[in-house]
Amino acid sequence: MKWLLLLGLVALSEGLYKVPLTKKKSLRQNLMENGLLDDFLKTHGINPASKYFPSLDASSGATQPLTNYMDSEYFGTIGIGTPPQEFTVIFDTGSSNLWVPSVYCSSPACTNHNRFNPKKSSTYKPTRQSVSIAYGTGSMTGVLGYDTVAGIADTNQIFGLSQTEPGSFLYYCPFDGILGLAFPSISSSGATPVFDNMWNQGLVPQDLFSVYLSPDHRGGAGSLDQRHPARERPPAGPSMGTAQARGPKTSEVLSPTLHSNEESGSVVIFGGIDSSYYTGKLSWIPLSSETYWQITVERVTMNGQTVACSGGCQAIVDTGTSLLSGPVNAIASILTHIGATQNANGAMVVSCSSVQSLPDLVFHMNGAKFPVPASAYIQQDQQSCMTGLQGMDIPTPSGELWILGDVFIRQYYVIFDRAHNQVGLATVA
Repeated sequence: MKWLLLLGLVALSEGLYKVPLTKKKSLRQNLMENGLLDDFLKTHGINPASKYFPSLDASSGATQPLTNYMDSEYFGTIGIGTPPQEFTVIFDTGSSNLWVPSVYCSSPACTNHNRFNPKKSSTYKPTRQSVSIAYGTGSMTGVLGYDTVAGIADTNQIFGLSQTEPGSFLYYCPFDGILGLAFPSISSSGATPVFDNMWNQGLVPQDLFSVYLSPDHRGGAGSLDQRHPARERPPAGPSMGTAQARGPKTSEVLSPTLHSNEESGSVVIFGGIDSSYYTGKLSWIPLSSETYWQITVERVTMNGQTVACSGGCQAIVDTGTSLLSGPVNAIASILTHIGATQNANGAMVVSCSSVQSLPDLVFHMNGAKFPVPASAYIQQDQQSCMTGLQGMDIPTPSGELWILGDVFIRQYYVIFDRAHNQVGLATVA
């Protein structure tokens, strides 16, 4: 049987596929704990916009700047091949390719990560195509191959196998690779994204997937979110009528393993909507571009006053970006508004005693308001209260662009509806 296995995948009776996500320490946190963050920041410029405008990166031919995953914390486990070989990946709605390290890679960054061995998979098919993925001052280079994906029986899935991963900082990455969930139009080398294969092969009942990120400080480290236990909660049915539907499928059930200092409860659901993850009604926002999950924002306000995007702007809903990013001037204005100052490490911080009195940051989209409270855009640790806001430089013709990363997504159950080219948002339960 040919299959590319999604480990930890739970197949519901209605044909939905639930992939548990685990929250781990980010690359930034790992670098900080190893005393390498200062050196890294001095030698690597980080501009979130380069993920969406590759020409901004110093490396020509780049497709996905890996430095933009510095703060990513949510990861899932997949397996590739027959029998399956396991990998920890970011489920990234801001890119479209699947890639993992391979045994062809001898770079230090590959030596402590899982590496795919084509010779150990009876279903692997090689190609002569190459792939290059940028980060900072260099690129991950590799080749493309085909194998199959599991319980979901995703056959003939193209993916990248790394051959070089320059840069010692990647050694500390908490993930092996990336599984892109954006549109085929931005896929490198014309590779068909994983979800497109699932839909084309009739493996899911609806042409959509949804994401729930467990809010911070819910459940303790290494424990499940008790409101949404990953294996004990009975399956809820999909919300039909929202997207094109078809008959149910079933598959085997596998469970993830949690380690200390890791949190679970977050999920990606392929093929439907689980109403137990949200409260109130769903609001639908049409896409303005079928590339990334890009939508139109009417304005951004605080205390009823417009603080950014006064003439309308664009935003990308991106599970592969941890922070909430916007134009440098707009972010600077907001930071001034909340009284943020720069600490010795260059981070923007506020007094922890002031967090409860800070205003919501409100995004107005398609006639509805989507507030992000200060408790979400301020990230508190044992030492300080840092902002989860990040400025980015973008090409002038592109106008004002925001990236609604995990800081935003933790507040809303998000539905990525391919059938109707729209995003659904509802307040998390």
